[in-house]
Amino acid sequence: MHIMEGYLPASHCIGWAAASAPFVILGLRRIARVVREHPQVKMLLAASGAYVFVLSALKLPSVTGSCSHPTGTGLAASLFGPTVTTVLSAIVLLFQALLLAHGGLTTLGANIFSMGIVGPFVAYGLYRGIQAIGLGTTIAIFTAATLGDLATYVTTSFQLAIAFPDPASGIIGAAAKFLGIFAVTQVPLAISEGLLTVVVWNLLSKYSNGELAVLSNISRKAA
Repeated sequence: MHIMEGYLPASHCIGWAAASAPFVILGLRRIARVVREHPQVKMLLAASGAYVFVLSALKLPSVTGSCSHPTGTGLAASLFGPTVTTVLSAIVLLFQALLLAHGGLTTLGANIFSMGIVGPFVAYGLYRGIQAIGLGTTIAIFTAATLGDLATYVTTSFQLAIAFPDPASGIIGAAAKFLGIFAVTQVPLAISEGLLTVVVWNLLSKYSNGELAVLSNISRKAA
């Protein structure tokens, strides 16, 4: 992630796009409802999208010519829920493919699935679950951002493994190789993203406490 233009077979591109499309549609409907019912959260919605864009555009060279970067989706998933984050991620990935040559149009569906669906759903589930057992917001945000990031890269590794299985060990063997390549830089990056997201959350708690209270109720009902 991002899987570059033309890297996946056409059938895989179509399949991942079809799998991602329903989540984008659900997210668009949810954004329309949230903005209509709670117009005061528009700025936080825009800021969440900007956070995803900036963090996911930062690239750190990894091994064998690949690169790693944060995703930024844990914050939006915790604030607005996973399907809203799917739409934000789709917009970010489209702009990055068109303007930064980062990712691609043919691989857009695959990249949305890993960064905009799996990552946010993992982050949201962890955030809500940790909050429910009373471990506190700081731990919930850190864990959501960190493991949501890692979930994206685990998904990407399996997407690549499915497309290019190892001749001897098949999909599992190929996935292990891709995971090993990404882990060198992605594990410390994910931890760093978790820490940064906690800092951003604390700033929001200080300066946008009213909006966060509204979003807390919205997030409980998120899809």
